[in-house]
Amino acid sequence: MTTAFNTAGTGASRLPAAAGLGLKLQHAEDILSSRPGLGFVEVHAENFMVEGGPRHHYLSRIRDHYALSVHGVGLSLGGVEPVNEEHLSRLSRLVQRYQPEAVSEHIAWSGYRGRYANDLLPMAYTPASLQRLCDHVERVQQVLNRTILLENPATYLTFTESTLDEADFISETVRRTGCGLLLDVNNVYVSAINHRRDAQAYISSLPLQQVGEIHLAGFDEQTDDSGARLLIDSHGSPVAEPVWSLYQWLLEQTGPRPTLLERDNHVPALDELLAETGYIQHLLERAGQRERHHA
Repeated sequence: MTTAFNTAGTGASRLPAAAGLGLKLQHAEDILSSRPGLGFVEVHAENFMVEGGPRHHYLSRIRDHYALSVHGVGLSLGGVEPVNEEHLSRLSRLVQRYQPEAVSEHIAWSGYRGRYANDLLPMAYTPASLQRLCDHVERVQQVLNRTILLENPATYLTFTESTLDEADFISETVRRTGCGLLLDVNNVYVSAINHRRDAQAYISSLPLQQVGEIHLAGFDEQTDDSGARLLIDSHGSPVAEPVWSLYQWLLEQTGPRPTLLERDNHVPALDELLAETGYIQHLLERAGQRERHHA
């Protein structure tokens, strides 16, 4: 049985402070038959914005046994246009149907004038874009009648018009809207390498008391035109050692928090993923012991 710890995290998340796994349809039968010791499962909202079918068949059954996190990728909260009300309405119906313990989205944009990119595109960090993002988050929270979590981005470029530091931009969004933070450690590491910044200093600048969920994933490595390292947030490989190290350091700052293993590409057998979630659980339990020792 997975051990769940009390956590001082945000009210935007009621997830147990345990290891979770992104739910893939090919693993659903195995999860239902073996009931692995996961604290929660997470789904991408857009994969379930239909009325029925096999996805809902499995999710409804799995929801009976596990806490649930719904992770959106298509609201384009960082875009210049208002939130797509039709998309938001579909999300609202999904949330009402499953009553998940957490709902999250990205600090990014993906649509403009009816066209949508299958990607999470970066924002320029300015007072105007900050206000737009806050307006969009508040609209989502109003319709859902709940606070949400926002995920920090993995980025590969910066904008010359940016006048705000990324961590300050995120912190101010959390302060103004009351939303929580989904802290993706792989995104932090990827961006730190790409932009040559200090990952721990970046994390320390964030409102860690508002972390309601943590994400871990793998990255791919390339080189840019100048021969420098370029990391890609691919979700297609095991968690890398430096990301594990950064995660362990983070837990020393926050104590145990709900932590999801993401694997969206080159998805292996369930047993391989459970080996990684088992290690997450081990680190969470160790952090809980450390927290209790210092209490």
